[in-house]
Amino acid sequence: MGIKRHKPEEIVTKLRQVEVLVGQGMARIDAIREICVVEQTYYRWRKQYGGMGTDQLRELKRLQKENDRLRRAVSDLTLDKVILTEAARGRHLKPLASSRLYRPCSEPTACVGTPDLSHLGAAPIYPEKVAGWSCG
Repeated sequence: MGIKRHKPEEIVTKLRQVEVLVGQGMARIDAIREICVVEQTYYRWRKQYGGMGTDQLRELKRLQKENDRLRRAVSDLTLDKVILTEAARGRHLKPLASSRLYRPCSEPTACVGTPDLSHLGAAPIYPEKVAGWSCG
């Protein structure tokens, strides 16, 4: 059996039902059981929606939607700003096959396009020991 998710309008109606039943002399815990929710849920609902009318509930929903829309707009603009500041600093990505990285092979037995990583302090690569490289 799935969990029932109550709509805010239903929650406000159930909170009103509890208040009416308590006003008629029923114990609060019995009134909560009458609307078929547990006590913890009732008090959470009362904290969030207590004393709210349907017009206030509509206004709350409208404001929440507007808040979500504005948060998305701010996050998009923040991302754009970060991208633009990184590009302005010159931190954009360079092509992988730049002239510094690849060099033509000087030996006839060496692989074509062997990466030159000597400027990074890397050890020389021996093509015959690297699997998958075709030496010519």
